[in-house]
Amino acid sequence: MQIKEKIREKYGRVAVLNESCCAPGDCGCGTPRQAAEMVGYDAKELAGVPEGSVLGVGCGAPLNFAGLKEGETVVDLGSGAGIDIFLASKTIGKTGRAIGIDMTDEMLSRARKNAAGYDNVEFRKGDIEERIPVDDGTADAVISNCVINLTTDKVRAFSEVRRILKKGGRMVISDLVTDSEAKSVDAEKWCSCIDGALTLENYLASIKKAGFSDVSVLQEQPYMQEGDGRKITSVVVRAVK
Repeated sequence: MQIKEKIREKYGRVAVLNESCCAPGDCGCGTPRQAAEMVGYDAKELAGVPEGSVLGVGCGAPLNFAGLKEGETVVDLGSGAGIDIFLASKTIGKTGRAIGIDMTDEMLSRARKNAAGYDNVEFRKGDIEERIPVDDGTADAVISNCVINLTTDKVRAFSEVRRILKKGGRMVISDLVTDSEAKSVDAEKWCSCIDGALTLENYLASIKKAGFSDVSVLQEQPYMQEGDGRKITSVVVRAVK
């Protein structure tokens, strides 16, 4: 099975069955809400978003670093059931726009059901390493939570992010990096955000190759250790167009 098809299958199951979570250690993480709190989400803020939007599949909390302002347009790549979109919608207000992008039909269905009553959000289907369904120069900010590592062409994905940002716009993403990249590909581990992870050096180089400037690491936290000894780290990275 192709990696992309495997990803669709796995996260389709997550959307329908709440089948898994991605908290440090990838097990024993409790409820999706508890898993979200473990990676940096605020419990009080979570109480203000639709219950069905919290799946516990992130590796960080990029909105804590995004500095969103009222009236801005924010795009969330791999938006899932919509947790970051609904949190962002409160900050950007009625004059702002929060756009979630996901390639999994089941996730989009769940997110759109969660969006009842939210006038400043929308969810679109798209593959972020082919073409993000957003016009050039639209977004003030692009966020993503443990999704870029799932792509097979990270430079292409970052180039698409740069295309949709306004000049001076910023990208703030939480993701996983590794101290040693996988020597062979295991589709299941790729879907679990492990085998697709780059070293931090190569991850940052991919961002710069896509044309970004002011690339900086805002946070680094130990995440897990693989059975083969690889150390996985959660990072928050910011870059500017």
